[in-house]
Amino acid sequence: QVQLIESGGGLVQAGGSLRLSCAASGRTFSTYRMGWFRQAPGKEREFVAGISRRGIYTYYADSVKGRFTISRDNDKNTVYLQMNSLKPEDTAVYHCAAAQSTVPTRAEYEYDFWGQGAQVTVSS
Repeated sequence: QVQLIESGGGLVQAGGSLRLSCAASGRTFSTYRMGWFRQAPGKEREFVAGISRRGIYTYYADSVKGRFTISRDNDKNTVYLQMNSLKPEDTAVYHCAAAQSTVPTRAEYEYDFWGQGAQVTVSS
């Protein structure tokens, strides 16, 4: 089992930046693909970014490509989401998730463990 705890959310003005962190328990962190998802009020949860086990491959939703960067530090059991040029439409609860899948995936059902989420609010 993996427990995930997000931090770093908050309120920021449009155009600003935030960095989310997700700390994982256990000694098997490096065996999981990691992802970030978000859920805005009244909307379904959507994929934001994913990263391979060693951090070599990353992939993004079109809506955040060029503005967000996912990274991981396996020595610290932590995955990050650097968010730049934030827009009001980025406002959501952001969740990190861990997948045992051996291939890149954007599908929620492929992720086995989830954090409780961090609120990100972008004001206009």
